[in-house]
Amino acid sequence: MSKIIITNNALVYEKYHNKYEVIFLENAQLLEVLYEARDKIHQGFVLLTHPMSGSIKPNQTPFKSIIITPGEERTDYESLTLIENSIAVTLKLLNYKKTPNWNEKALDDFRTIDLSLIENVIETSML
Repeated sequence: MSKIIITNNALVYEKYHNKYEVIFLENAQLLEVLYEARDKIHQGFVLLTHPMSGSIKPNQTPFKSIIITPGEERTDYESLTLIENSIAVTLKLLNYKKTPNWNEKALDDFRTIDLSLIENVIETSML
C-alpha cells in the first residue's frame, strides 16, 4: 500500500520526496492542499492523517501536509466527510479573519511545525 503526501511545505517535500510520492503544491494556499486531497478522495484515495491535525487554526498557518493512500475503487465516505468538514471550517475561519502576511521567520516556524506533525505520524506509525 503506497502513501502519498500532499503538501505546500517545501521542508516536507525536501525530506520525503525520495521516500514517498509527494504532490508538492508550491506556492499554494492551505485551502488548495485541502482541495487536492478532496479530489484524490473522489478518485478512491483514503485519508491517513486528519486534515485539521495540530493546534494551529487553518487561517493562522499557510502550510499543510496530508497523507493519503489508495483505497478501494469507490469513494471512502469517512475520508470525504472529514475533508469536506475541514474545508468548511477553513472557509469559515478565512471569512472571519484572513491568514496574516507573516514575515519569513514566522513562515519558517510554521513550516517546521507542519514538518514535525508529519514526521511524528511517519515515525510512530511506520508508514
